[in-house]
Amino acid sequence: MLLLFISRTSTKLLSILFVNYDLLTLSKLWRTMITTVNHSALVDSNQSNVDYQRLQELSHHSIKVSIIIVLGVMITLGNIAVLLVISSSVAGWSRNSRYFLLSLTVADSAFGLLVMPLNLWVSLLKDYTEGPDALCHVVAFCNATIYSTCMYTLATISLERYIAVFYPLQYSTLMTRKRTLLLIAFAWCFPLFLLSPITFPDGIIEVHFSTASLVCNPSYSTNIIYSMSLTCLIFFPCSIIMTYANLRVWCAAKRQRLKLRKYGCALRNRHNVAARVLVPVMVVYYTCWTPCMAAMIYNAVSGNTVPEWVEFVVVWLPTSNGFLNCIFYFWINRNFRRKFHFILQRLASALCPEIANTLGWSNSPASQFVSGVWENTSVHERSSSVSSTCTLLSLA
Repeated sequence: MLLLFISRTSTKLLSILFVNYDLLTLSKLWRTMITTVNHSALVDSNQSNVDYQRLQELSHHSIKVSIIIVLGVMITLGNIAVLLVISSSVAGWSRNSRYFLLSLTVADSAFGLLVMPLNLWVSLLKDYTEGPDALCHVVAFCNATIYSTCMYTLATISLERYIAVFYPLQYSTLMTRKRTLLLIAFAWCFPLFLLSPITFPDGIIEVHFSTASLVCNPSYSTNIIYSMSLTCLIFFPCSIIMTYANLRVWCAAKRQRLKLRKYGCALRNRHNVAARVLVPVMVVYYTCWTPCMAAMIYNAVSGNTVPEWVEFVVVWLPTSNGFLNCIFYFWINRNFRRKFHFILQRLASALCPEIANTLGWSNSPASQFVSGVWENTSVHERSSSVSSTCTLLSLA
């Protein structure tokens, strides 16, 4: 009887244990299934969000392309007009300053003639489902090089302006033709060396084509050290040089203008040329370049991207600086406008004599005056020891 009781008791205990084990196993399996379903649902949700965002970006493709084309045409036409004028000497402009401004014009022209066509070409040819390729790396390298060259050129112009204002007697010694050309060569060659790793598909930083900005961009979060090094070697030094030089020149021009006011009433009505030139130059520079650099740093540190239209604006905003430079560095200068007017007169007289006669451009006094300026520009250029952009007290 005892053995029978023990046997029955053991059987019941074993059955209870097996039932509890089965329940525990089923519970674990159920939790695993729920976790798997939730994970797959989350993955599907994220994938659907990415697909929806990609479709939304592609739906805005035509609008973005139109904006880029209009901006490219404005930049190209503006800088072609500038090149027509400064390809030869301009009254009151030193040879060195004209070299720097020619370099700036070429860099700005590259926005419309190189950066925009290349990126639009990639946006039309590239399959968005594919990964980065060698072409995208080359385009990203061209983009970054032109952007960096433009910033370095703006910094060298500010440096030349600073030397011309504060060291006028030593200007010809400090800013020789050789040193001027070396500075220009540095502005163009150093970015090539600094940004060369971007050209290699298996290099130190990855590159992707952004459907938000329609640009081949480096993925800055894939190499934070290199990305932050670019900002420390390009944006921050150029910004410091431009801010310091232009602020010092503006303060000096303001002090001199206040001193000259006491010498006559005519001077009181003169425009504040320093504020009209230097302040817009700095405002435009920081407005165009700071958002782009901030988005770059944000992407490098966090690994996230900014919203679609924010990315489009901050990426293409620096290219608009290529058009605004035409206004603030050239068109507000009276000698530049005179020579451009004279070139228009010559072109109209050669191509459309009837229109030139109708407008009175054939033998007008203004034409003769500008012609005299044209013929004597070489004398002004040789005798000028300061940049035309530094003549802050002359009437514009």
